[in-house]
Amino acid sequence: MVVIRLSRGGAKKRPFYHIVVADKQRPRDGRFIERLGYFNPIASGKDVRLELNIERAKHWIANGAQPSDRVKHLIKMHSETAKEATDKA
Repeated sequence: MVVIRLSRGGAKKRPFYHIVVADKQRPRDGRFIERLGYFNPIASGKDVRLELNIERAKHWIANGAQPSDRVKHLIKMHSETAKEATDKA
């Protein structure tokens, strides 16, 4: 089974996550199929908190990939911020 999940990086006490498509049996930080973006939970100032290729994520979900609970939340959050940006423009 293919899943869309977070892969942790960054230093101790300073997490940084890549959003990846991977085989469910692979380790969390192991080999992945495709990198879809990143999530920086401690972003401040002008740092980007979430970068996600939503088209590729929808493609993988349409082909049977199961997103984790956190990734579902991030996709929803990304689509809401994109909607707000288009409303302002």
